[in-house]
Amino acid sequence: MIMSRIEAPRDEVTGNLIDRLRGGLPADAVLTDPDVTASYANDMASFCPAGAPAAVVLPRTVEQVQHVMRTATELRVPVVPQGARTGLSGAANATDGCIVLSLTRMDRILEINPVDRIAVVEPGVVNAALSRAVGEHGLHYPPDPSSWETCTIGGNIGTASGGLCCVKYGVTAEYVLGLDVVLADGRLMTTGRRTAKGVAGYDLTRLFVGSEGSLGVVVRAVLALRPKPPRQLVLAAEFASAAAACDAVCRIMAGGHVPALLELMDRTTVKAVNDLARMGLPETTEALLLAAFDTPDPAADLAALGALCEAAGATAVVPADDVAESELLLQARRLSLPALDAVRGTTMIDDVCVPRSRLGDLIDGVERIAGKHGLTIGVVAHAGDGNTHPTVCFDAQDADECRRARESFDEIMALGLELGGTITGEHGVGVLKKEWLAREIGPVGLEMQRQIKQVFDPLGILNPGKLF
Repeated sequence: MIMSRIEAPRDEVTGNLIDRLRGGLPADAVLTDPDVTASYANDMASFCPAGAPAAVVLPRTVEQVQHVMRTATELRVPVVPQGARTGLSGAANATDGCIVLSLTRMDRILEINPVDRIAVVEPGVVNAALSRAVGEHGLHYPPDPSSWETCTIGGNIGTASGGLCCVKYGVTAEYVLGLDVVLADGRLMTTGRRTAKGVAGYDLTRLFVGSEGSLGVVVRAVLALRPKPPRQLVLAAEFASAAAACDAVCRIMAGGHVPALLELMDRTTVKAVNDLARMGLPETTEALLLAAFDTPDPAADLAALGALCEAAGATAVVPADDVAESELLLQARRLSLPALDAVRGTTMIDDVCVPRSRLGDLIDGVERIAGKHGLTIGVVAHAGDGNTHPTVCFDAQDADECRRARESFDEIMALGLELGGTITGEHGVGVLKKEWLAREIGPVGLEMQRQIKQVFDPLGILNPGKLF
């Protein structure tokens, strides 16, 4: 009741919009207090502009989402779909006068089917909550972004998220079988299937995965599940150079091994984690490689992998003795980005992905870029699939440092393309990288993507200003 009395200034257009929204939504589902709506204006990316929403809407049902989209279409008001706003590209940032459509209240797990090995969920389900729920049925939902304790399935689908286990299990797109999507005009469309196989028509499901809310609003997802694997054991290998660590990665992958994860932390990242959490990681190393297996005999697999690391020049190879020690090492890896954020107070997190064979070239190039601009840039990587996270650390209050941070970020993306890679492996394009998308896919590719957008969203009201 108190919040409903404190509203944004209501000119004729905004007032009509709010009245129309409230006509089909519960009283607590439409927020207009400018102090509250401002808190929904952006995700976690730096250097991404955000506007002031006219309203934030928190629906609980598909019908309520349809009401929002019909209203937005009739009044020609932009809509920005949001999940937990843990994204790192500005894809969830508001535009001036928009409706922010926060889907976090649509958080039900509707079905877990052990026979068909599927889960049916609403978009606001938190990744970790789904993982724990299916685990009780002896099943496993593999995609595990670093923010898995807070990020939502809808957001994961919107940005085609990855995670630590991609080297073995793949990314979010490989687990989305079907979707219910509310289109820009409020119509409800179902794509995909519940079956193990299905090739009827164009694969519209894949089209929506990674579309960043620019084609429609995902309101339900059918997700593939896997049998729950054994608990994994982890090995840590120290190297005197990043090049040696990357050579070990190449030997492991060429040898046919399939680790559950294969992660790399450079010297800067290791020191940052120790400074933040006193983890006791070896700061004398130039690169720390973490590998894990969730096979029936992980110790034997780790021994074979350790031998390859030693052949590549590892100065120390230390397999974990048990699951608890393994979890400690993985916690150190998950702390990498918060630790780097603490170095200078602000970070720009890149997610350039290159062929595994060029991983060493990228890391060496990032070190040169850091030296050129006089900045701290830590690199943590999903080394098994070539997806790196060069993280530029800077003081947001220092204008010159901000300029150098942005320039170094762009140079890293240019380097990734030069090495045959892509500007984003799992974070998406959003606002942060949209000028680089054009460089990567070329003018013909860009024009075709714009035409696809026109088919689904002819008025251009869905998440305008993102991607291109």
